[in-house]
Amino acid sequence: MAINTDKNSYTVLFATAMVLIVGALLAFVSSNFKEQITENKRIEKQQNILYALGVNENDETSVEFVSKSIVGEEFKKYITKQYVITGTNAVENPNAYLIDIKKEEAAAKNPSYERKLPLFVGEKDNATFYIIPVRGKGLWDAIWGYISLDENLVVQGVFFDHAGETPGLGSNIKERFFMDDFKGEHILDGNNTFKGIEVAKGNADPKNNDKTDNEVDAIAGATITGNGLAAMLKKDLQLYLPYLKTLKK
Repeated sequence: MAINTDKNSYTVLFATAMVLIVGALLAFVSSNFKEQITENKRIEKQQNILYALGVNENDETSVEFVSKSIVGEEFKKYITKQYVITGTNAVENPNAYLIDIKKEEAAAKNPSYERKLPLFVGEKDNATFYIIPVRGKGLWDAIWGYISLDENLVVQGVFFDHAGETPGLGSNIKERFFMDDFKGEHILDGNNTFKGIEVAKGNADPKNNDKTDNEVDAIAGATITGNGLAAMLKKDLQLYLPYLKTLKK
């Protein structure tokens, strides 16, 4: 039986060309998709940092970030300096906000690795704010956020988020009624000792009038998430404490 070698060669060439075209298209889509994800993460970080600073589009009860169309301009306007902290040393770095604190925490398990701690300095209403990223573990998955302090280490604002806490319970860490409670809280006690901020169940201060007790009221039905958030604040704020105490008046 005769074999049509020209036809077979054409088929092989066509199949090879299609594989190359599909591969190129997939690589192009993957590259663009990856770039878009990276860009979205960058914008989200800027929005979260600004929210902790008090720059947002909230109404009385909502949680509304600065819109994507202007977040870059607002970030440059309000975040006047960015630092990388090691101990009491601060080195200015305009891209500190791009540091992945999850990766830094993992790398720091190696005793020879010097962990990079990003710190953001904001200026708003003639006041200076020091914004710190935090990351921890809730009930089901990761929780994270930003906490803004003044030079006396009093909280001026926070933003919290989560990967998968229970809707209507632990997920409420990103709601206004919870986040707003942190404003005015102290992270040091009256003896200038670091205490962090506990998320306390039945702390006898449900309206959070006492800002020096190092506590906010817990979310009902979300004990483990609240405990994880308090542990996150204590764990990560302590890393910055040597530098933060140099700011304290």
